[in-house]
Amino acid sequence: MSLWVSAGIVFILLLLSGFFSGSETALTAASKSRLHNLEKEGNKRAGLVNKIRLRKDRMIGALLLGNNLVNILASAFATSVLIGLFGEAGVFYATLIMTLLVLIFAEVLPKTYAMKHADSMSMAIAPVMRVVIWVFFPVAEIVNKIVCFVLRLFGADMNRAAGGSHMEVLRGVIDLHEGVDDETQTQRAMLRSILDLFDVDVEEIMTHRKNVLMLDASDSIDKIIEASFDSPYTRMPVYREDTDNIIGVLHAKALMREIKTRERNQEDIETLDIESLVTDPWFVPESTTLHDQLQAFKLRREHFAVVVDEYGSFMGIVTLEDILEEIVGEIDDEHDETVIGVRKQTDGSYLVDGDVTIRDLNREFEWELPDDEDYSTLAGLIIHEAQTVPEKGQSFTFFDFRFDIVKRQRNQLRLIRVKASK
Repeated sequence: MSLWVSAGIVFILLLLSGFFSGSETALTAASKSRLHNLEKEGNKRAGLVNKIRLRKDRMIGALLLGNNLVNILASAFATSVLIGLFGEAGVFYATLIMTLLVLIFAEVLPKTYAMKHADSMSMAIAPVMRVVIWVFFPVAEIVNKIVCFVLRLFGADMNRAAGGSHMEVLRGVIDLHEGVDDETQTQRAMLRSILDLFDVDVEEIMTHRKNVLMLDASDSIDKIIEASFDSPYTRMPVYREDTDNIIGVLHAKALMREIKTRERNQEDIETLDIESLVTDPWFVPESTTLHDQLQAFKLRREHFAVVVDEYGSFMGIVTLEDILEEIVGEIDDEHDETVIGVRKQTDGSYLVDGDVTIRDLNREFEWELPDDEDYSTLAGLIIHEAQTVPEKGQSFTFFDFRFDIVKRQRNQLRLIRVKASK
């Protein structure tokens, strides 16, 4: 057999080896989501790729079998030819030449191309790969069974699902979302926040009872009307005698509508019964997750809920806007009052109100302060770590930050200076 014919055979075997190597990379690296969308749009090649990847064990087995077969054939053929030309030295020449050829043209080159064009290449080779898998399936299946048997001998459980939970996989994909620009960082933050809805309870984002504007049904109607009109909020809890005794929720529009009706009919506003205007309060446990609360808001078509603890005591309020802000960030409208809970100082430190949540600080400044179930605010973190209620002027250093107590009111830490300790 002439040297040119031998070189041609080796060349063809190398092409086949490159095809198998590139096919393996393309089929494993192709985007599952993009191919799924293409299949939904009617792309048959994308549907074929998805079908092939349903049985990855068969696909990988057939590709490895074909790749190893042509590589061994090419090496054996080249060795026999070079031995005939150079004698025993031909073994060394064949090993050196075939290693370089296989590495460059059958491994690195096709796999590099396949990585850059995984979707298009996987769809292009799908019909051929279906035939290859069908041809090599019997042998590949026997190989898979032998592999599983050997692994079981060493105690490996092949029936156990690999990897973590779906949530962990999603978080990993989000973290791999590339880009340092503001838009990409915003996208990552929003996607993480959506997953956090399953882990965060309403007590962590609710407006605490001490910050809730409430109306006392026992007050005069003039006082109630004045308080309602001065409030920046449209919905306010109404209680009688005790703030834990919430009897309803007053909507400012309902009050205004009733006042306008009475003025038109020349009725005395003093006789207005505020309890006739309130809607029944919706009580939700403080341990409800944001995801469950969001679904409940949608189901009930309501935007406002009263948060209570396990003993039924009033803890605060949570609104639909509160949950949406956890996803998209702060939403300000013309009726919102901007509450500045964090003020940056010229020396790089921050003056932080004690009731600012750890979650908000971590999201805003990308800090990594621990957010434990025993506390949710910065003041709670300091008290938890100090195991006491610190005095004004005391300082603590933990979690790579220095915390100076600037203001304390009774047993509440009202203002803390925070500065990185490194």
